Amino acid sequence: MRENIKSLLITILGLKNLFPAGLTDSGRVRSLLEKLRPLSTDKQLIRLGPATDGGYLVPDDLAGVKVCFSPGVGCSSHFEKDCANLGMNVFMADKSVERPRIEHELFHFTKKFVGVRTNDDFMTIDHWVFSSMPEKDTDLMLQIDIEGFEYEVFLSATDALMRRFRIIIAEFHQLDQLWNRPFFNFASHAFDKILQTHACVHIHPNNNKRSIKKDNIEIPPVMEFTFLRRDRIGHFSYQTSFPHALDSDNISCMPSLVLPKCWYRQE
Repeated sequence: MRENIKSLLITILGLKNLFPAGLTDSGRVRSLLEKLRPLSTDKQLIRLGPATDGGYLVPDDLAGVKVCFSPGVGCSSHFEKDCANLGMNVFMADKSVERPRIEHELFHFTKKFVGVRTNDDFMTIDHWVFSSMPEKDTDLMLQIDIEGFEYEVFLSATDALMRRFRIIIAEFHQLDQLWNRPFFNFASHAFDKILQTHACVHIHPNNNKRSIKKDNIEIPPVMEFTFLRRDRIGHFSYQTSFPHALDSDNISCMPSLVLPKCWYRQE
């Protein structure tokens, strides 16, 4: 009901009234989407985690990845359990919970948020990684779902740490705010930071909210992105068909939401 009301307000009032600080030029939004178009690589996508929310598609390029960092502990840790069952040490962090709901001998939990500073409640991602493991040259995997704070985490991460993440799975929130010019400037810098070292290989919209449409651009507010480090990519083309066979709705009781065509290369 709330999403229907929001869509109606957007139709009646217009995006300019919703974003009084300034509306992002459509060309800038379209340019960002083009940079994020998923590649089809020589690495097949597999699914880790459950068939619903908390499961993600990742490239089958996990050999040698011994550690996964996963900030944000939700109601399910089955993705992390699958990683641990593959032999990875899984470091998890979240100030809002006492511990993960499931246990595994390879789980390591820190009761702190990951952010832009280090104190009693927060830690930077660089501090977390380098205090958790002394090795500085091993490949890592990052899975991050921290309800909108992911942008600042990526912007504050050092280039050296970003290069260590072979695979990044990130749920990005508030993407409908890309029409808000100040937010676009902030969020696009975070995406550009990732794209310096990684390429997008999969996008899956979370069907918990409906899309926002303007100028033939449709933006789901919450989407899961998978990135693979560019040096791991050999031959590639662009993905031209969605959803992937392994994709699944996050919420089974809500209408499905397929990735809009403006997000990927057309045949």
